[in-house]
Amino acid sequence: MWPNISAAPFLLTGFPGLEAVHIWISIPFFAIYISVIVGNGTLLYLIKDDHSLHEPMYYFLAMLAGTDLTVTLTTMPTVMAVLWVNHREIRHGSCFLQAYIIHSLSIVESGVLLAMSYDRFVAICTPLHYNSILTNSRVVKIGLGVVLRGFLSLVPPILPLFWFPYCRSHVLSHAFCLHQDVMKLACADITFNRVYPVVLVALTFFLDALIIVFSYVLILKTVMGIASGEERAKALNTCVSHISCVLVFYITVIGLTFIHRFGKHAPHVVHIIMSYVYFLFPPFMNPIIYSIKTKQIQRSILRLLTV
Repeated sequence: MWPNISAAPFLLTGFPGLEAVHIWISIPFFAIYISVIVGNGTLLYLIKDDHSLHEPMYYFLAMLAGTDLTVTLTTMPTVMAVLWVNHREIRHGSCFLQAYIIHSLSIVESGVLLAMSYDRFVAICTPLHYNSILTNSRVVKIGLGVVLRGFLSLVPPILPLFWFPYCRSHVLSHAFCLHQDVMKLACADITFNRVYPVVLVALTFFLDALIIVFSYVLILKTVMGIASGEERAKALNTCVSHISCVLVFYITVIGLTFIHRFGKHAPHVVHIIMSYVYFLFPPFMNPIIYSIKTKQIQRSILRLLTV
């Protein structure tokens, strides 16, 4: 029987070997966190305030911004506490809750990107039925389904963490809690916790990506059938922002997966940096992409600045 010393808190880790310069590392991190909060917060405000943005496409964008904002606010306190004052201790309950929110929101983000591709598919392939298909009530149902899928699917692997005994090292490898980090510290049979996430990733991230690709194949087929070159360009231009966000999200997912699977001999700091890229790069880039590529958002920003 393994001894149970679960009462001891977990210890978060910043950048091993670079503790002396944590305060300097915190400067770009804090700047990025503030940029993410301001960028996504502004998007949410604009979509709420500007009646011309009260359309399904922008409701889904608001969900994306809300997801990015929440995951940022979930990781920011522990990351900045480690970098600023070397506060590494985190209680088990707080750690498991943080891991639950982080992983759930990753699946929610994938689901929102899928919903946005459906919006573009309906808008381009069946434009005359767009308003009758994507009604406000249907958008709410899709949004609710995406959120429930994310948060309910993470309950099975997170709940066992509360009952596992932790008698090995209590040191985690990041400045925030991740399921795969915590489960490795458990002195128990973690077979289910190893297998379930693999199946979950296949049924969410991988399946979502396949459906998004398939939807764009159909969109491209429809666009190529449009006689006017100007109309073709206009139709494709409405998809550019979404495609950019999809690429940013899935390229970071693939990069992180490759590092974890095949980068066992890579320096540990590379793994840590890739994790931060995964959690910070999409929330940082999404508002920028939509601000640059979407004329309605640009007009709303100008209106806000000239008030």
